[in-house]
Amino acid sequence: MTETIVSVVIPCYNEEKTIVQLLEAIRGQTYSIQKLEVVIADALSQDRTRERIGQYQQEHPELRIKVVDNPRRVIPAGLNLAIANSSGEFILRMDAHAIPAADYVERCLADLEAGLGANVGGVIDIKPGRENWIGRSISVAAAHPLGVGDAYYRWATKPTEADTVAFGAYRRSLYDQVGKFDETLLANEDYEWNTRVRASGGRIWIDPSIRAVYYARPDLRSLAKQYFTYGFWKYRMLRRYPATLRWRQALPPLFVLGILMLLLFFAFWKLARIGLLVVALLYTGILLAGTLKPAIREKRISYLVGVPLAIMTMHFAWGAGFWWSMLKKGRTE
Repeated sequence: MTETIVSVVIPCYNEEKTIVQLLEAIRGQTYSIQKLEVVIADALSQDRTRERIGQYQQEHPELRIKVVDNPRRVIPAGLNLAIANSSGEFILRMDAHAIPAADYVERCLADLEAGLGANVGGVIDIKPGRENWIGRSISVAAAHPLGVGDAYYRWATKPTEADTVAFGAYRRSLYDQVGKFDETLLANEDYEWNTRVRASGGRIWIDPSIRAVYYARPDLRSLAKQYFTYGFWKYRMLRRYPATLRWRQALPPLFVLGILMLLLFFAFWKLARIGLLVVALLYTGILLAGTLKPAIREKRISYLVGVPLAIMTMHFAWGAGFWWSMLKKGRTE
């Protein structure tokens, strides 16, 4: 494979803890460093992110790094700005709190050259955002099929076609053909963009030999905020592309609605009380059964509490965000 320039584009905000690790991982790629450029769209970080990037540039001038301001402070705007300020024939999107394996770029381009997909990426290995019992539990939940359903980029073990990919690589010509990331979506912008790729006849390809580490949210509060945002913007995206609805996306809103209905009639309808008890027992039993394997494998009894709590947080926050988005949209129409 003839090596051509690859632009690694990174939307960034307040990532002083991981930005140097990411730049080190890019500098250490098996792909020629002379053929790599890094474009960081920084949303006017308030911590030492810019300082750390500047220091790294001085210490490692062999890696081309460009920083552009993202005054809108939203991810799709950052991606569009970074791509507009890049020069590579290939684009690879990476997050500032993700660490790609040393052969990430090389493997992505090999799959692209082989024609396996129009947008190619791998599986992300979820690591704890905080080294305590709940941080470790969240990292397990964020990669568990009960938590993320058929999101293959979280747990796939075989190469497969998918709806979307976390940190994909594609030709610049695909971006020119499909168009920019939608800056009206504050989340789900990658899913929406990949929907357009698939509509144009392109294939999204997940190769589990392509790996990256991703740091999960450190606590339940930040996890709830993350998944509420996902659910909120998923509804906005589905209004445009209703045919893209998947079972993993439909279940949390339906589950939340069902629980709310049972609670509404709980005080004066015996069947509602029985139904709520049955649903609670079944739901808890399923979560505990799904947690047994990782708890035994890693010999952590704390998972039996933490992982179900994290998955419940993901489900209820996602579903609540979805319904809140629907209600807000209805009020404005």
